[in-house]
Amino acid sequence: MDNRDVIQKAKKDEIRFVSLQFTDLLGVIKEVIIPVKGLKEALSNGVWFDGSSIEGFARIQESDLFLKPDLSTYSVVPWLGENGKTARMICDIFRPDGNPFEGDPRFVLKKAIEEAIELGFQYNVGPEPEFYIFNKEKVERRYPIDYGGYFDLSSYEGYKSIKEIVTALESFGINVETSHHEVGRGQYEVDFNYGPALEIADKLLTLKYTVKKIAQMQGFHATFMPKPIMAAAGSGMHIHQSLFDIKKKKNAFYDNNDRYKLSKVAYSFIAGQMKFIKAMCAILCPTVNSYKRLVSGFEAPVYVTWASMNRSALIRVPRWFERKPESARVELRCPDPTCNPYLTFAVMIKTALEGIKQNLKPPEPVEENV
Repeated sequence: MDNRDVIQKAKKDEIRFVSLQFTDLLGVIKEVIIPVKGLKEALSNGVWFDGSSIEGFARIQESDLFLKPDLSTYSVVPWLGENGKTARMICDIFRPDGNPFEGDPRFVLKKAIEEAIELGFQYNVGPEPEFYIFNKEKVERRYPIDYGGYFDLSSYEGYKSIKEIVTALESFGINVETSHHEVGRGQYEVDFNYGPALEIADKLLTLKYTVKKIAQMQGFHATFMPKPIMAAAGSGMHIHQSLFDIKKKKNAFYDNNDRYKLSKVAYSFIAGQMKFIKAMCAILCPTVNSYKRLVSGFEAPVYVTWASMNRSALIRVPRWFERKPESARVELRCPDPTCNPYLTFAVMIKTALEGIKQNLKPPEPVEENV
């Protein structure tokens, strides 16, 4: 797809406005909206903005930056049809000399992915984002949208909200695999397809944007806050991850002769993340509230351990069908949905690759509840 294709598609879709989006350092979605008549100029030359006004970006003396839309992210925003349709595109950020801005979280992830490719791997992830939906009029008192529990039938309000969220996500081209009620009252999880890290980071950005907007339109308040209710289950974002061996065209984590069916690459991958996890938490668990979730009793990790199936471990090796070795993966359980997905996936793959390069080995697994 080139610039001309996007312009023609916008014309065919009867687009009137285009929302250009990116994230700041903290993962907060930023946008600038342009009339569709300015799309050609935006695609060719970008849209300039003040980088010093964006959290964590640039100093005032070097504030000029510009956005360039990623053509592959074009989609129509399904709920913005009044006064003309709106399209949404996710952007990369550049300096005035045309070079990528090093502080752009999306660029940071792209560099980490390139390093993995140089070592012969494609990094794949599958996040499990959780969130609460509260009654907007009573949000300060944390009144949930329903009183269900894990896998319970949703209330009418809950079902309606989740149905609208899933429908909107599919309009964005996201293949939703499951959606279900979580442990907490008014708590839900929406899972989509496993895939390459950059693609999934973009989808996470879209999911957070969609969940908040749909809830707002229905008179509710959605939050990805890790621990909005002290005595209730927290909202995490467990991340399943694996490496695909590009040359051998197979999952690099699988070894049929191993007790856990894991390869040496997988063990070094685990060891790398365990070695650097304390520093990683600045990115994976970025708020004070994040650490209110990381307490015992709620299937949240408290100690730096790994295990097979044990959900109290930091890194878990889920079960998979032996006839599907391509499903071999490990799950990192400490991240929460307030994290910046681009930076999160970047530090996860960088530390894992360091484990592989150093041939690190993890400690013995801890299978009991910790």
